[in-house]
Amino acid sequence: MKSAALTTPRPDTLCGDLLELTKARLSLLVLVTTLVGFLLGWRGPMDYLLLSATLLGTALCAAGAGALNQWWERDFDGRMKRTSDRPLPARRMHATDALLFGLFFSLTGLAILLLFTNFRAAFLAFATIAIYILVYTPMKRISSLNTLVGAIPGALPPLIGWVAARGSYHLEGGLLFALLWFWQMPHFLAIAWMYREDYANAGFVMLSGHDPEGLMTGRQAFLYSLCLLMVSLVPALMFFNTAWYFLGALILGSGFGAMALRFLMRRDRAAARGLFFASIIYLPLVLGLLVATRR
Repeated sequence: MKSAALTTPRPDTLCGDLLELTKARLSLLVLVTTLVGFLLGWRGPMDYLLLSATLLGTALCAAGAGALNQWWERDFDGRMKRTSDRPLPARRMHATDALLFGLFFSLTGLAILLLFTNFRAAFLAFATIAIYILVYTPMKRISSLNTLVGAIPGALPPLIGWVAARGSYHLEGGLLFALLWFWQMPHFLAIAWMYREDYANAGFVMLSGHDPEGLMTGRQAFLYSLCLLMVSLVPALMFFNTAWYFLGALILGSGFGAMALRFLMRRDRAAARGLFFASIIYLPLVLGLLVATRR
């Protein structure tokens, strides 16, 4: 049994604990999608100061949101095997310190976006943090619809990048939001089904918790993968991208959909894991294709 007292973090784990507290891997994804949104929205010679401020501000907001989420869910994280060794449930960090880190990073990121980009981009970043912490986080213990809501802050970073570059909203930026939103659904459904017992032990209300056979989860994952395929083709149909993008997006989306169909047909951990890894491969490829084939 772990001691109730706070353990002293070793120097070699302190950096790792800070990275885990701020969900560094998720923040890296936020950086990539923000960069794609900025590159697609920018016109003319590159303004590297604006780009740097956009990436730094958004990254800090993402890190702050991650820390605040772990501060809020520290007791629940301790009940799940996959999260029990995080800095707070493992008692390598004070809850107050995590809260201060989260607030500092969030406010600093918002200030950078407000001062160096524009109000719209800063507002979207604020909305991302607010929805993630104040709506999605408590909703995880109330309704299985939390995944639909949680996908909203996950889909906003490319729109932040677009608005920071362009200064206004646009259909193309909205398509980036839609693509990220639909991508997250099979991605998170695969995770939720693989760790359904863990989520149930922590008291989180997930669709997979009431679906031990995986039929509902598989159906939804496949449906969302089809929606993702259709949304991903729109940039070419609207002539934002070349025909090469249409072909590439069709191939990538069909492959992703095939993995979702495989999960629906097999409904086992191996198929869910395959869908998860397919989602990891799909996203950077389709985003890179968007940038490379932009008209």
